[in-house]
Amino acid sequence: MRRTLLLLAGAILVLIAAIIGRMVFQPGPYSFAGGTEVDLASYPNGAALTGVPAELASTDPRARAEYVTRMADCEACHTAKGGKPFAGGRPFVLPFGTIYTPNITPDPETGIGKWTDAQFLKAVHQGIAPDGTRFYPAFPYASYTMLTDADVLAIKSYLFSLPPVKQANKSNTFGFPFNQRWLMGIWSSFFNSDRRFRPIRERDAAWNRGAYLVEAAGHCGECHTPRNLMQAMDQHNKFAGGQAEGWNAYNITGDRTSGIGGWSDAEIAAYLSTGHAPGRGVASGPMSEAVGLSLSKLTPSDIAAIVTYLRTVPAIRSDRLPQPAGPAPASPKLASIDNPVGKRMFEGNCASCHAWTGAGAIFDEARLTGVRSVNDPTAANVASMILNGAGQPGTGRPYMPSFAAAYSDAEVAAVANYVTARFGAKGSSITPKEVAELRRN
Repeated sequence: MRRTLLLLAGAILVLIAAIIGRMVFQPGPYSFAGGTEVDLASYPNGAALTGVPAELASTDPRARAEYVTRMADCEACHTAKGGKPFAGGRPFVLPFGTIYTPNITPDPETGIGKWTDAQFLKAVHQGIAPDGTRFYPAFPYASYTMLTDADVLAIKSYLFSLPPVKQANKSNTFGFPFNQRWLMGIWSSFFNSDRRFRPIRERDAAWNRGAYLVEAAGHCGECHTPRNLMQAMDQHNKFAGGQAEGWNAYNITGDRTSGIGGWSDAEIAAYLSTGHAPGRGVASGPMSEAVGLSLSKLTPSDIAAIVTYLRTVPAIRSDRLPQPAGPAPASPKLASIDNPVGKRMFEGNCASCHAWTGAGAIFDEARLTGVRSVNDPTAANVASMILNGAGQPGTGRPYMPSFAAAYSDAEVAAVANYVTARFGAKGSSITPKEVAELRRN
């Protein structure tokens, strides 16, 4: 009996070690590409892979610095709703508490006005504040660590050119042990390489530029890659889908069913630069902000580079995302939809814009059929869209108003479930409790 228990305990320890080993020993961000990593200086025209694109090389220094800052999408996270840009205070509700982003304007007391270049570099590359405390990886330094020193200092120069905003930082609400910042040092030793971007010699300049934009500056994986138990990006399932502030960030690998393998290059480029691709839906939630504040500001050549890179990411099938349903008939395809509240709400508040067929009554942006969120059985994004509405990225003009104040949690759940059952591949069963959680994000 004792021998059996010892063998069982040994097997359990081996299993735990294997799980931890898989989390810690992961492939690099673009190791799937093979080839040889080289220093930037060793790559032909290596300087063009980082910084601003060639067509902006002759613009004034501040314009170049602003472009790099837009590449890194700093404003979205460091601006509270209705607040001043870069002044911080935006809450991020996490499983272990709420974290508030800090003020990164050049105010010397509440912002970063006293930071030296070396301190700023250390914060961005290593996640360490000037006083030695550790930042939580909600600040994507594990991705930003690949940014060149020149680009990081360009961001600093742009931030220091802005008007200082005196706004004290809010304290996080993490409880023990998550409030022990020193633990992030251990986390970083596992998951922050603290290495700058190294291009692949065998890949062309467009691919390498795309790799830098996607993996370093744009930090796309921070949302679109699932997290492991240690809350690091699971590079074994790169870009297979993650979460951001209660929204599902969908699969952006080349899988044709659950990813973007069926999208054309033009559709991907349109979605990135405008937040909408006909028949594919509109960017909403955090993705809408990324488009409005960052991606829409990039040059066509940089958008094309991103597309080039994404096309090479290995396809991963997300089993929870079915093949989107096709066009819907004028009458419900499921005669057994037993959701009178959802049906009533759709009739009274939704059909006038979305049409009974889901094709969009006025403009293509209102299309429901074929859209990934409507074909997501969790209905998280559909419910979040009802609660928050959606605006045209970068314009402030609404595609759809917010119904958070008008609908109860039960009503939001009902209409979300009705929409997925009527227009999606598989009906959802989101609950009022889950909607309430989405309201808090």
